[in-house]
Amino acid sequence: MAVLQFREALRDAIDEEMNRDENVFIMGEEVAEYNGAYKVTEGLLDKYGFKRVIDTPISELGFAGIGVGAAMKGLRPIVEFMTFNFAVLAADQIINHASKIRYMLGGQASVPIVFRGPNASAGQLGATHSVAYDSMYAHFPGLSVIYPSEPDDAKGLLKSAIRNDDTVIFMESEQMYGLKGEVSEEKDYIIPIGKAKVKREGDDVTIVATGKMYHIAKQAAQQLEKDGVEAEIIDPRTIKPFDLETVIKSIKKTHRCVIVDEAHPFGGLASEVGFLIQREAFDYLDAPVLRVCLPDVCAPFSKPLFDLWLPDAKQIIEAVNAVMYR
Repeated sequence: MAVLQFREALRDAIDEEMNRDENVFIMGEEVAEYNGAYKVTEGLLDKYGFKRVIDTPISELGFAGIGVGAAMKGLRPIVEFMTFNFAVLAADQIINHASKIRYMLGGQASVPIVFRGPNASAGQLGATHSVAYDSMYAHFPGLSVIYPSEPDDAKGLLKSAIRNDDTVIFMESEQMYGLKGEVSEEKDYIIPIGKAKVKREGDDVTIVATGKMYHIAKQAAQQLEKDGVEAEIIDPRTIKPFDLETVIKSIKKTHRCVIVDEAHPFGGLASEVGFLIQREAFDYLDAPVLRVCLPDVCAPFSKPLFDLWLPDAKQIIEAVNAVMYR
């Protein structure tokens, strides 16, 4: 195992796939000469040149459309958005075209493209830079949505995404690019899309959390352990397709569940997963499924208010105590 930063794991995945397949290229704002806004693409321009590492104008709709067209013609673009908050401008190409082309053309064409970049809050950047879009994109057929929480997952899943024959939304937390973790050195390391991982074993309660919320859940679990509660943490890693089987298997053991989601409560991932759990595992539950989400307000700029706005370990502990009737 090698210890890499999150950005380095992503870079290794892109580098390996570009080296393996000449049809893979990356485009986006500042990915080339500036080495990427978050230095994910550092060094790739020198290695692969301007034809495969392409700086674009500040026009998300335009370069997303170019990527969709290139994918339809047999290339495998990686389109980097500086943030998925800006990718709203490209939503027509992603939602109305990339996700629907295979269906509308009866399988005569596909769109093997990866749209990637930071998702959700990034610190004190205000309301227009702090939205989690994974649930929104997961709503649409034809899109796979991946949201890894650790460097190892990031590398293995990004390689799978690049090889996928349909459109993949690959979301990263801007606050995690410097996060270090062990990454497999296995040759051609691949993690299948749509497979969750039990990252902490426990018998008392199941906590489902992804992205940077996984790390908050881990903090909560460490505190709960001191209080005699063993929490099992499941990281879905892929938002869609969602690995419900792994979650249900855990609930059959713990009989309780708390879902942590860095999104607003109405219509989010926590709502959908909560519904699926009550549909598939109602008879195994000893308490209602609870969720820990953002409040139903936009992100504040004020640092103290922003810290209150984000889900934290204390909220997760309170939810766990509630489902355990403590």
